[in-house]
Amino acid sequence: MTEAIESRDVDVVVIGAGQAGLSAAHHLRRLGFEPGDDVVVLDAGTRPGGAWAQRPATLTMAKVHGIFDLPGASRPESGADADRPAADVVGDYYADYEERYGLSVRRPVRVRSVRYGHDGRLVVTSSGGTWAARAVVNATGTWTRPYWPSYPGAAEFAGRQLHSVNYRGPDEFAGARVIVVGGGNSAAQILSEIADVAASTTWVTRRPPEFRDDEFTRDIGRAVVAAVDERVRAGLPPRSVVSVTGLAYTSVVRDALEKGALQRLPMFSRLVTGGAQWDDGSVIPADVIVWATGFRPALGHLAPLGLREPGGGIRMDGTRVVAEPRVHLVGYGPSASTVGANRAGRAAAVEIAELLGLRQARSASTLAAA
Repeated sequence: MTEAIESRDVDVVVIGAGQAGLSAAHHLRRLGFEPGDDVVVLDAGTRPGGAWAQRPATLTMAKVHGIFDLPGASRPESGADADRPAADVVGDYYADYEERYGLSVRRPVRVRSVRYGHDGRLVVTSSGGTWAARAVVNATGTWTRPYWPSYPGAAEFAGRQLHSVNYRGPDEFAGARVIVVGGGNSAAQILSEIADVAASTTWVTRRPPEFRDDEFTRDIGRAVVAAVDERVRAGLPPRSVVSVTGLAYTSVVRDALEKGALQRLPMFSRLVTGGAQWDDGSVIPADVIVWATGFRPALGHLAPLGLREPGGGIRMDGTRVVAEPRVHLVGYGPSASTVGANRAGRAAAVEIAELLGLRQARSASTLAAA
Protein backbone atom coordinates (compact mmCIF):
# COMPACT_ATOMS: atom_id res chain seq x y z
CA MET A 1 0.00 0.00 0.00
CA THR A 2 1.39 3.40 -1.00
CA GLU A 3 2.27 5.77 1.80
CA ALA A 4 0.17 8.87 2.27
CA ILE A 5 1.46 11.97 0.53
CA GLU A 6 3.47 14.16 2.86
CA SER A 7 5.78 17.15 2.70
CA ARG A 8 8.23 18.20 5.40
CA ASP A 9 11.82 18.95 6.34
CA VAL A 10 14.14 16.13 7.46
CA ASP A 11 17.84 15.68 8.07
CA VAL A 12 18.49 12.78 5.68
CA VAL A 13 16.60 10.98 2.93
CA VAL A 14 17.87 7.50 2.05
CA ILE A 15 16.72 6.45 -1.43
CA GLY A 16 16.62 2.68 -1.75
CA ALA A 17 16.29 -0.10 0.82
CA GLY A 18 18.58 -2.76 -0.55
CA GLN A 19 21.69 -3.81 1.35
CA ALA A 20 23.50 -0.48 0.92
CA GLY A 21 20.46 1.61 1.85
CA LEU A 22 19.63 -0.45 4.92
CA SER A 23 23.26 -0.31 6.01
CA ALA A 24 23.25 3.49 5.77
CA ALA A 25 19.94 3.76 7.62
CA HIS A 26 21.17 1.42 10.35
CA HIS A 27 24.37 3.39 10.93
CA LEU A 28 22.56 6.73 10.86
CA ARG A 29 20.30 5.37 13.58
CA ARG A 30 23.32 4.30 15.64
CA LEU A 31 24.65 7.84 15.36
CA GLY A 32 21.48 9.26 16.84
CA PHE A 33 19.31 10.06 13.82
CA GLU A 34 15.76 8.91 14.53
CA PRO A 35 14.15 6.82 11.77
CA GLY A 36 10.97 8.41 10.49
CA ASP A 37 11.73 11.74 12.14
CA ASP A 38 15.32 12.67 11.26
CA VAL A 39 15.77 10.03 8.53
CA VAL A 40 13.29 8.96 5.86
CA VAL A 41 13.96 5.75 3.90
CA LEU A 42 12.18 5.45 0.55
CA ASP A 43 12.01 2.26 -1.49
CA ALA A 44 10.41 1.70 -4.90
CA GLY A 45 9.91 -2.02 -4.31
CA THR A 46 6.59 -3.49 -3.25
CA ARG A 47 8.27 -5.70 -0.63
CA PRO A 48 11.58 -5.88 1.25
CA GLY A 49 14.62 -7.45 -0.34
CA GLY A 50 16.00 -4.85 -2.72
CA ALA A 51 17.07 -6.35 -6.05
CA TRP A 52 16.95 -9.81 -4.47
CA ALA A 53 13.16 -9.55 -4.36
CA GLN A 54 13.12 -9.41 -8.18
CA ARG A 55 15.14 -12.56 -8.78
CA PRO A 56 13.42 -15.49 -10.53
CA ALA A 57 12.02 -18.27 -8.38
CA THR A 58 14.47 -20.69 -10.02
CA LEU A 59 17.36 -18.95 -8.25
CA THR A 60 17.24 -20.98 -5.06
CA MET A 61 19.55 -20.56 -2.10
CA ALA A 62 21.48 -23.66 -3.19
CA LYS A 63 22.54 -21.74 -6.32
CA VAL A 64 23.49 -18.50 -4.58
CA HIS A 65 27.18 -17.86 -4.04
CA GLY A 66 26.66 -16.50 -0.54
CA ILE A 67 24.49 -13.79 1.05
CA PHE A 68 26.36 -11.04 2.85
CA ASP A 69 25.00 -10.25 6.31
CA LEU A 70 23.47 -6.87 7.03
CA PRO A 71 25.32 -4.91 9.75
CA GLY A 72 24.45 -6.06 13.24
CA ALA A 73 22.25 -9.02 12.27
CA SER A 74 23.48 -12.28 10.78
CA ARG A 75 21.07 -14.21 8.62
CA PRO A 76 19.98 -17.38 10.46
CA GLU A 77 21.43 -20.45 8.79
CA SER A 78 18.82 -23.01 7.84
CA GLY A 79 19.33 -26.19 5.88
CA ALA A 80 15.66 -26.05 4.95
CA ASP A 81 16.33 -22.88 2.91
CA ALA A 82 18.41 -24.61 0.23
CA ASP A 83 15.46 -25.19 -2.10
CA ARG A 84 13.66 -21.93 -1.31
CA PRO A 85 13.85 -19.02 -3.77
CA ALA A 86 16.52 -16.53 -2.76
CA ALA A 87 13.96 -13.77 -3.32
CA ASP A 88 11.85 -15.15 -0.46
CA VAL A 89 14.69 -15.97 1.92
CA VAL A 90 16.46 -12.63 1.52
CA GLY A 91 13.14 -10.77 1.49
CA ASP A 92 12.20 -12.30 4.85
CA TYR A 93 15.64 -11.46 6.24
CA TYR A 94 15.44 -7.84 5.12
CA ALA A 95 11.87 -7.47 6.40
CA ASP A 96 12.90 -8.74 9.84
CA TYR A 97 15.89 -6.39 9.80
CA GLU A 98 13.74 -3.35 9.01
CA GLU A 99 11.37 -4.23 11.83
CA ARG A 100 14.10 -5.09 14.35
CA TYR A 101 15.82 -1.74 13.95
CA GLY A 102 12.66 0.27 13.38
CA LEU A 103 13.89 1.71 10.09
CA SER A 104 10.37 2.74 8.99
CA VAL A 105 10.87 2.12 5.26
CA ARG A 106 8.20 3.74 3.11
CA ARG A 107 7.21 1.64 0.07
CA PRO A 108 6.36 1.52 -2.71
CA VAL A 109 7.62 5.07 -3.20
CA ARG A 110 9.34 6.02 -6.46
CA VAL A 111 11.62 9.05 -6.34
CA ARG A 112 11.11 11.31 -9.35
CA SER A 113 13.79 13.94 -8.77
CA VAL A 114 16.28 15.47 -6.35
CA ARG A 115 16.84 19.20 -6.90
CA TYR A 116 17.96 22.29 -5.05
CA GLY A 117 15.30 24.10 -3.04
CA HIS A 118 14.99 27.83 -2.49
CA ASP A 119 16.48 27.51 0.99
CA GLY A 120 19.44 25.45 -0.18
CA ARG A 121 18.06 22.11 0.96
CA LEU A 122 17.90 19.08 -1.32
CA VAL A 123 14.28 18.61 -2.35
CA VAL A 124 13.33 14.97 -2.92
CA THR A 125 10.11 14.66 -4.92
CA SER A 126 8.44 11.25 -5.09
CA SER A 127 5.18 9.40 -5.57
CA GLY A 128 4.79 9.41 -1.79
CA GLY A 129 5.52 13.05 -1.05
CA THR A 130 8.23 15.68 -0.97
CA TRP A 131 11.01 15.97 1.57
CA ALA A 132 13.47 18.86 1.94
CA ALA A 133 16.65 17.21 3.24
CA ARG A 134 19.97 18.44 4.54
CA ALA A 135 21.65 15.38 3.02
CA VAL A 136 20.75 12.52 0.68
CA VAL A 137 22.04 8.95 0.59
CA ASN A 138 21.35 7.45 -2.81
CA ALA A 139 21.21 3.64 -2.79
CA THR A 140 19.17 2.91 -5.90
CA GLY A 141 21.56 0.34 -7.31
CA THR A 142 21.28 -0.80 -10.92
CA TRP A 143 18.44 -3.32 -11.18
CA THR A 144 15.95 -0.85 -12.66
CA ARG A 145 18.34 0.16 -15.45
CA PRO A 146 19.25 -2.92 -17.52
CA TYR A 147 21.81 -2.33 -20.26
CA TRP A 148 20.88 -3.31 -23.81
CA PRO A 149 23.83 -2.99 -26.21
CA SER A 150 23.09 -1.80 -29.73
CA TYR A 151 23.89 -4.16 -32.60
CA PRO A 152 23.11 -3.86 -36.30
CA GLY A 153 20.01 -5.76 -37.39
CA ALA A 154 18.32 -5.82 -33.98
CA ALA A 155 15.10 -4.52 -35.55
CA GLU A 156 15.26 -7.20 -38.28
CA PHE A 157 15.40 -10.16 -35.90
CA ALA A 158 12.10 -12.01 -36.12
CA GLY A 159 12.37 -13.80 -32.80
CA ARG A 160 12.05 -12.66 -29.22
CA GLN A 161 14.59 -10.52 -27.36
CA LEU A 162 14.65 -10.08 -23.58
CA HIS A 163 17.06 -8.87 -20.93
CA SER A 164 18.06 -11.16 -18.10
CA VAL A 165 16.16 -8.85 -15.74
CA ASN A 166 12.97 -10.30 -17.25
CA TYR A 167 14.05 -13.94 -17.05
CA ARG A 168 11.62 -15.94 -14.91
CA GLY A 169 12.63 -19.53 -15.52
CA PRO A 170 13.39 -22.09 -18.23
CA ASP A 171 9.90 -23.35 -19.10
CA GLU A 172 9.14 -20.66 -21.69
CA PHE A 173 12.27 -21.66 -23.66
CA ALA A 174 11.22 -25.29 -24.22
CA GLY A 175 12.10 -26.34 -27.76
CA ALA A 176 13.59 -22.94 -28.64
CA ARG A 177 16.97 -22.13 -30.13
CA VAL A 178 18.45 -19.62 -27.68
CA ILE A 179 21.48 -17.34 -27.83
CA VAL A 180 22.60 -15.95 -24.46
CA VAL A 181 24.83 -12.85 -24.58
CA GLY A 182 26.99 -11.97 -21.58
CA GLY A 183 29.91 -13.26 -19.54
CA GLY A 184 28.62 -13.00 -15.97
CA ASN A 185 26.85 -15.14 -13.40
CA SER A 186 23.39 -14.32 -14.77
CA ALA A 187 24.33 -15.75 -18.16
CA ALA A 188 25.74 -18.89 -16.53
CA GLN A 189 22.58 -19.38 -14.46
CA ILE A 190 20.28 -18.97 -17.44
CA LEU A 191 22.34 -21.34 -19.58
CA SER A 192 22.49 -23.97 -16.83
CA GLU A 193 18.69 -23.94 -16.56
CA ILE A 194 17.54 -23.65 -20.18
CA ALA A 195 20.03 -26.25 -21.41
CA ASP A 196 17.64 -28.90 -20.10
CA VAL A 197 14.68 -27.75 -22.21
CA ALA A 198 15.92 -25.66 -25.15
CA ALA A 199 16.48 -27.14 -28.60
CA SER A 200 19.91 -25.52 -28.58
CA THR A 201 21.89 -22.96 -26.61
CA THR A 202 24.69 -20.68 -27.77
CA TRP A 203 26.83 -18.64 -25.42
CA VAL A 204 28.29 -15.42 -26.80
CA THR A 205 30.58 -12.98 -24.99
CA ARG A 206 32.46 -9.85 -26.04
CA ARG A 207 35.65 -10.96 -24.28
CA PRO A 208 36.90 -14.47 -23.49
CA PRO A 209 35.51 -15.49 -20.07
CA GLU A 210 37.88 -15.67 -17.13
CA PHE A 211 37.18 -18.59 -14.83
CA ARG A 212 38.56 -18.36 -11.30
CA ASP A 213 39.57 -21.52 -9.53
CA ASP A 214 41.58 -19.74 -6.86
CA GLU A 215 40.29 -18.40 -3.58
CA PHE A 216 38.89 -14.88 -3.72
CA THR A 217 41.16 -13.46 -1.02
CA ARG A 218 40.97 -10.12 0.79
CA ASP A 219 43.97 -8.92 -1.21
CA ILE A 220 42.27 -9.74 -4.51
CA GLY A 221 39.09 -8.07 -3.30
CA ARG A 222 40.95 -4.92 -2.31
CA ALA A 223 42.67 -4.79 -5.70
CA VAL A 224 39.36 -5.13 -7.53
CA VAL A 225 37.69 -2.42 -5.46
CA ALA A 226 40.71 -0.14 -5.92
CA ALA A 227 40.47 -0.47 -9.70
CA VAL A 228 36.81 0.58 -9.70
CA ASP A 229 37.47 3.33 -7.15
CA GLU A 230 40.17 4.82 -9.37
CA ARG A 231 37.63 5.34 -12.15
CA VAL A 232 34.98 7.05 -10.03
CA ARG A 233 37.56 9.33 -8.41
CA ALA A 234 38.43 10.44 -11.95
CA GLY A 235 34.78 11.15 -12.77
CA LEU A 236 34.48 8.23 -15.20
CA PRO A 237 31.54 5.81 -15.40
CA PRO A 238 32.32 2.89 -13.10
CA ARG A 239 32.88 -0.66 -14.15
CA SER A 240 31.04 -3.00 -11.85
CA VAL A 241 33.03 -4.87 -9.23
CA VAL A 242 31.59 -8.13 -10.53
CA SER A 243 32.80 -7.43 -14.08
CA VAL A 244 36.44 -7.56 -12.98
CA THR A 245 36.28 -10.59 -10.68
CA GLY A 246 35.73 -13.29 -13.32
CA LEU A 247 33.52 -16.37 -13.07
CA ALA A 248 34.09 -18.51 -9.99
CA TYR A 249 33.44 -22.23 -10.16
CA THR A 250 30.13 -22.01 -8.32
CA SER A 251 27.60 -24.84 -8.39
CA VAL A 252 25.74 -23.02 -11.16
CA VAL A 253 28.86 -22.60 -13.31
CA ARG A 254 29.87 -26.22 -12.76
CA ASP A 255 26.37 -27.37 -13.71
CA ALA A 256 26.46 -25.35 -16.92
CA LEU A 257 29.92 -26.69 -17.75
CA GLU A 258 28.80 -30.29 -17.21
CA LYS A 259 25.89 -29.71 -19.60
CA GLY A 260 28.25 -28.29 -22.23
CA ALA A 261 26.43 -24.96 -22.14
CA LEU A 262 29.54 -22.82 -21.61
CA GLN A 263 31.16 -23.36 -25.00
CA ARG A 264 31.78 -19.70 -25.70
CA LEU A 265 31.68 -18.00 -29.09
CA PRO A 266 32.97 -14.49 -29.83
CA MET A 267 30.44 -11.71 -30.28
CA PHE A 268 28.39 -11.77 -33.47
CA SER A 269 28.59 -8.79 -35.83
CA ARG A 270 24.87 -8.37 -36.45
CA LEU A 271 21.45 -9.91 -36.04
CA VAL A 272 19.53 -11.16 -39.06
CA THR A 273 15.92 -12.25 -39.45
CA GLY A 274 16.52 -15.80 -38.35
CA GLY A 275 19.42 -15.51 -35.93
CA ALA A 276 22.90 -14.03 -35.50
CA GLN A 277 25.64 -13.53 -38.07
CA TRP A 278 29.41 -13.37 -37.58
CA ASP A 279 32.07 -11.51 -39.58
CA ASP A 280 32.87 -14.59 -41.66
CA GLY A 281 29.25 -14.79 -42.85
CA SER A 282 28.29 -17.78 -40.71
CA VAL A 283 24.82 -17.69 -39.14
CA ILE A 284 23.48 -19.48 -36.07
CA PRO A 285 19.67 -19.77 -36.15
CA ALA A 286 17.85 -18.48 -33.08
CA ASP A 287 14.32 -18.02 -31.82
CA VAL A 288 15.34 -16.06 -28.71
CA ILE A 289 18.16 -13.69 -27.77
CA VAL A 290 18.73 -13.24 -24.03
CA TRP A 291 20.82 -10.18 -23.23
CA ALA A 292 22.58 -10.92 -19.92
CA THR A 293 24.59 -7.76 -20.43
CA GLY A 294 24.44 -6.18 -17.02
CA PHE A 295 23.13 -2.91 -15.69
CA ARG A 296 23.96 0.75 -15.31
CA PRO A 297 23.56 2.89 -12.16
CA ALA A 298 20.00 4.17 -11.76
CA LEU A 299 20.74 7.86 -11.17
CA GLY A 300 18.36 9.69 -13.50
CA HIS A 301 16.49 11.29 -10.60
CA LEU A 302 19.71 13.08 -9.58
CA ALA A 303 20.06 14.80 -12.98
CA PRO A 304 18.68 18.19 -11.76
CA LEU A 305 21.72 18.50 -9.46
CA GLY A 306 24.14 18.45 -12.41
CA LEU A 307 26.59 16.05 -10.80
CA ARG A 308 28.06 14.39 -13.90
CA GLU A 309 31.57 15.18 -15.06
CA PRO A 310 32.64 15.67 -18.70
CA GLY A 311 33.83 12.04 -18.67
CA GLY A 312 30.25 10.88 -18.15
CA GLY A 313 30.59 9.71 -14.56
CA ILE A 314 30.19 11.31 -11.17
CA ARG A 315 33.43 12.21 -9.43
CA MET A 316 33.55 10.55 -6.03
CA ASP A 317 35.64 10.73 -2.87
CA GLY A 318 34.68 7.57 -1.05
CA THR A 319 30.87 7.66 -0.99
CA ARG A 320 30.72 11.46 -1.20
CA VAL A 321 30.00 13.28 -4.45
CA VAL A 322 32.80 15.81 -4.89
CA ALA A 323 30.55 18.38 -6.59
CA GLU A 324 27.91 18.13 -3.84
CA PRO A 325 29.19 16.84 -0.45
CA ARG A 326 25.66 16.50 0.90
CA VAL A 327 24.96 13.70 -1.59
CA HIS A 328 26.41 10.24 -0.96
CA LEU A 329 26.21 7.35 -3.40
CA VAL A 330 26.27 3.89 -1.82
CA GLY A 331 26.07 0.77 -3.94
CA TYR A 332 27.79 2.76 -6.68
CA GLY A 333 31.20 2.08 -8.20
CA PRO A 334 33.46 0.32 -5.68
CA SER A 335 30.55 -0.30 -3.28
CA ALA A 336 28.33 -1.92 -5.94
CA SER A 337 28.84 -5.34 -4.42
CA THR A 338 27.64 -7.24 -1.40
CA VAL A 339 31.10 -6.95 0.14
CA GLY A 340 31.35 -3.18 -0.23
CA ALA A 341 27.76 -2.14 0.48
CA ASN A 342 27.89 -2.38 4.27
CA ARG A 343 31.16 -0.49 4.46
CA ALA A 344 29.77 2.23 2.16
CA GLY A 345 26.65 2.65 4.26
CA ARG A 346 28.73 3.11 7.40
CA ALA A 347 31.10 5.56 5.71
CA ALA A 348 28.24 7.66 4.38
CA ALA A 349 26.57 7.79 7.80
CA VAL A 350 29.77 8.91 9.50
CA GLU A 351 30.44 11.67 6.97
CA ILE A 352 26.87 12.93 7.09
CA ALA A 353 26.95 13.02 10.89
CA GLU A 354 30.12 15.11 10.74
CA LEU A 355 28.69 17.36 8.02
CA LEU A 356 25.45 18.05 9.87
CA GLY A 357 27.01 18.18 13.32
CA LEU A 358 24.49 15.73 14.69
CA ARG A 359 26.64 12.94 16.06
CA GLN A 360 24.33 12.31 19.00
CA ALA A 361 24.53 8.71 20.03
CA ARG A 362 28.09 7.61 19.31
CA SER A 363 31.30 9.13 18.09
CA ALA A 364 32.22 8.52 14.48
CA SER A 365 35.48 6.91 15.57
CA THR A 366 33.61 4.36 17.68
CA LEU A 367 31.27 3.55 14.82
CA ALA A 368 34.06 3.31 12.27
CA ALA A 369 35.80 0.74 14.44
CA ALA A 370 32.64 -1.35 14.89
